[in-house]
Amino acid sequence: MSAKKTVVTSALPYANGPIHLGHLVEYIQTDIFVRARKLQGEDVIYCCADDTHGTPIEINAARQGISPQELIEKYFHEHRRDFADFEIHFDSFYSTNSPENKEFSDLIFSRLRENGDIFTKDVELTYCEHCLRFLPDRYVRGECPSCGALDQYGDNCEKCKFTYAPTDLVNPRCVICGHPPGRKTSLHYFFKLGNYTDRLRCWLVDNPHLQEEIRNYILRWIDEGLRDWDISRDAPYFGFPIQGETDKFYYVWLDAPIGYISSTRHYCTRLGQRWEDYWLEETGRIIHFIGKDIIYFHFLFWPAMLMGAGFNLPERLLVHGFLNVNGEKMSKSRGTYITARDYLEELNPAYLRYYYAANLSPKMADIDLNLDDFKNRVNGELIGNFANFANRSLTFLAKNFDGRIGDVSEPELQGEVLRRADKVREAYNRADFRAAIREIMEISDIGNRFFQEKAPWALIKTDPEAAHRVVSFTVSLVRLLGILLKPALPRFCNRLERQMDLPHQDFSHLSFDLSGHTISDPSPLLPRIDQIGLIRKDPFASVDLRVARIETAESHPKADKLVVMQIELGTEKRQLIAGIRHAYTDEELTGRHIVVVANLKPAKLRGLESQGMLLAASSDTALGLLTTDAVPGTPVRIAGIEYDGTPEISIDDFMKVSLSARDGRAWYGQSALQTEDGREIEVHRRVEGGIK
Repeated sequence: MSAKKTVVTSALPYANGPIHLGHLVEYIQTDIFVRARKLQGEDVIYCCADDTHGTPIEINAARQGISPQELIEKYFHEHRRDFADFEIHFDSFYSTNSPENKEFSDLIFSRLRENGDIFTKDVELTYCEHCLRFLPDRYVRGECPSCGALDQYGDNCEKCKFTYAPTDLVNPRCVICGHPPGRKTSLHYFFKLGNYTDRLRCWLVDNPHLQEEIRNYILRWIDEGLRDWDISRDAPYFGFPIQGETDKFYYVWLDAPIGYISSTRHYCTRLGQRWEDYWLEETGRIIHFIGKDIIYFHFLFWPAMLMGAGFNLPERLLVHGFLNVNGEKMSKSRGTYITARDYLEELNPAYLRYYYAANLSPKMADIDLNLDDFKNRVNGELIGNFANFANRSLTFLAKNFDGRIGDVSEPELQGEVLRRADKVREAYNRADFRAAIREIMEISDIGNRFFQEKAPWALIKTDPEAAHRVVSFTVSLVRLLGILLKPALPRFCNRLERQMDLPHQDFSHLSFDLSGHTISDPSPLLPRIDQIGLIRKDPFASVDLRVARIETAESHPKADKLVVMQIELGTEKRQLIAGIRHAYTDEELTGRHIVVVANLKPAKLRGLESQGMLLAASSDTALGLLTTDAVPGTPVRIAGIEYDGTPEISIDDFMKVSLSARDGRAWYGQSALQTEDGREIEVHRRVEGGIK
């Protein structure tokens, strides 16, 4: 057992949206690791926090008409609820928007500045004259300056992986308003990351606990030369102001990892302990779990900051891959973007914890949540192999021997089981949960085979004492298996302990010493999975929205309120009919570029066919068409949901898509409609109310 005081962390979830199954890979992984260490008697705590700062949170709050503080408070409670429901136990789950985090951010910044690691210089940045604000890299989109790919963010191209500055984009546009931005000079603070080149290299090379493939990545980046890091952002910005400044703020990536320290201090303050024992003294050990998308920050910027400020460096950084669902990236269009709450409304969290554990290794490999495999492994291994074995053994003991465990005399099998238990312990400690679960299931196989071969239900008729020894061995084995599974399935194993009338069990109880103990009343531990309905395609994915140009408009011959329009829809022409005569004249309509539902089933309106439907926002007193300057035929979507190719939908299908108008734009949830090439969709006459 280590004498170190260990703090283990997961990357901080961003307080701008719900927890989904991809996030849960890391938090379940970390929780299993921490529980295994605690069950071995180690002094270890699990600290985390919501990451609460940055432009996305400020803008999302404004869109919802609430303050950033209200937004992050909402997600703080949602995140804590979802984590708790998935049996993830934090010793401290805090917030980066805390007094402690401001104090540590100022402390680390001031120490780096005293070291000569901080300097200022004027930089030319992307600036939106329409929004009157500087635009961070994720709030500018345009064409990649390297490969020409359309609709790329201002920091790197998703197509060719080229990295660049927002000012390098071709034909840039502001993500907030859609207007082309200009440029403006601003004084920014920079961290001289290159000052730590040699120390970072030594830390990477000399640390035996790092994953080899990650170490090689980082060393390659160091060899290419480390660039100065812009650690400031201009107002408006939701975050901490830099010391001595009023309109300059710490970049979120500076204060976010400092949240690890703040959360530790929050824990220690509550319990009357010293946070310094973890972060400053030799007694401390720091272990981070992170995803492969943030290794640059955690292996370069973060340790360099800690070095410069005099804090302990992480001993281990365990990097995991991404989650795929049925072999593909999580997608709202395909219905595989599954939130924690979506899952919990249908399935027991123990199923997912087991499946993740059975697939997680210390390597940076992606995990595939194949739902057929998920169902088969949970039913076949967790329930069919172990849960059923446990229930058979406990029920037989309760029914035939009043639940009293007798002597066990299987020295060869006992020795094999205990040797395998040691392998499980070792696998947990190196975060190889896949190996741990495999070993646990093999131990359960031993128990199942023994029970079947000895057939105590037949043996009891001729030799009750022998039958009692058989079931005493299998029940003792069930206790041992429950301890080994406990890091992965805490509630499940606590339920088993209650059925066995045992106090809290840990790894010191891995033995066959239950002779004379009487169990309580057994019952099935977990039901089988019958069917899985987690994949729920977003209804917006089936709607084909496109830009159309109105070529002619005239009144319907049989209805004064209806307008008959001939439209150009890219490569085809169609006829649309809409009840908008009260709002527009023929002249106002002709030549206008509108948004239409191109795959709506044609319908007859007073004898004439309408081949689609235009979109307009309406209130009690006004109506406004959705308009844009894009080329006819251009698809209209929202970020993250692609059109799935559904050839035709009914009006009932379309009504499942709840659109709204706000601030002169059209919205689906919290996402604004825009053309495929990134142009803004505007409501021609500003109204409030639903789109009809």
